[in-house]
Amino acid sequence: MFGCAYIAAAESLFRMTGGGLFYEFSKYYIILLVLIGMFFTGVSGRSYPYFIYLVLLLPSVLVASTTLGYDLNFRKSIAFVLSGPVCLGASALYCYDKKISQEQLLQILACMTFPVLAMMVYLFLYNPSVKEVLQGTGSNFEASGGYGPNQVATLLGLGMVALTVRFFLKSPSLFLKLFNLVFLGLVSFRALVTFSRGGVLTAVMMMIGFLIILYGKSKYKKRQQILGSFFLLGIGVAITWSITASQTNGLIENRYVNEDATGRGKSDLSTGRVDLFVREFEGFLRHPFFGVGANGMKQVRLEEEGKIIASHNEVSRLFSEHGVFGLIILLLLIFTPLVYRLQHKGNLLFYSFLIFWFATINHSAMRIAAPGFIYGLALLHITYEKKRPVSRKQLIEP
Repeated sequence: MFGCAYIAAAESLFRMTGGGLFYEFSKYYIILLVLIGMFFTGVSGRSYPYFIYLVLLLPSVLVASTTLGYDLNFRKSIAFVLSGPVCLGASALYCYDKKISQEQLLQILACMTFPVLAMMVYLFLYNPSVKEVLQGTGSNFEASGGYGPNQVATLLGLGMVALTVRFFLKSPSLFLKLFNLVFLGLVSFRALVTFSRGGVLTAVMMMIGFLIILYGKSKYKKRQQILGSFFLLGIGVAITWSITASQTNGLIENRYVNEDATGRGKSDLSTGRVDLFVREFEGFLRHPFFGVGANGMKQVRLEEEGKIIASHNEVSRLFSEHGVFGLIILLLLIFTPLVYRLQHKGNLLFYSFLIFWFATINHSAMRIAAPGFIYGLALLHITYEKKRPVSRKQLIEP
């Protein structure tokens, strides 16, 4: 799981530097690691919903074999669109009801933090001056290491959450709090200047979910400490935002209120994603039972519009490409962890992990492995180790 966490968080760094073996390397490597884990430790008998989930993915492959044209390579098209969902299914099977301690979960988050910090350093070296690459309020490739801002911001946002968790749970002294807060500020700055909102807003929602659960489970003395840490965090957020606004000449503020560089409001908050969603849902209405097949909407758009447009939304893709099976898949993915949560409430990050999965697949589909692997972490059975009392033998005087 440490290896999976590291590889999932490093995926954008691999892609922007050409450091991976191939483009989809991270997804396949995570699948390989969890299969090795299943071989040695097995899977829970109650994880059968995810076996059903994986089986329900197969009909779309059969449909695609009859619908995809010669312009789209069948093997590559299927592998590209299903590698993410299979990565999710494999991770869920391995993680379901697997007992680990809270300390081990924090170590998994630490393994995610390391490659994100490496990517943050790389971004500062690649683009030391944000002002020199400002291009309005659209997503900025130069400030994202020359790679997709959406995916870079998503993983930087994941690093923001991991550092926030360490700030509250693994920083007993003021020095450690300030140490983690500085790194959190640096990662947040690089996430903001990508001008991609999805990853940052997802991170904020995850932090809110984590803090609500942490505060609710804490006793009075711990709550006072949380409030003190939250005040310090608020100061860090204000400083980071002020620096970002200064370095972007105020354009970051325009971006988050959906205005262009001149201050005029933009008509489409979703930057075209709603139109894609509507078109894909129309594909579901035309083919409600089996859908148009895996990656079939690319073929439809190629025939109707003469160009290939990738989907940003995994939910609409489930409906359009899998038909009624997609609806069943979505219900399984949403309700299985919620039912599991009714019996096992020890995971402080349960809702944060689910938020990351659902929010990310709605703005970035499953282009990266992180949403699939993070979804699996929501299914872990977190235990709390109790400190054993130290017994001392009484010395008997002769």
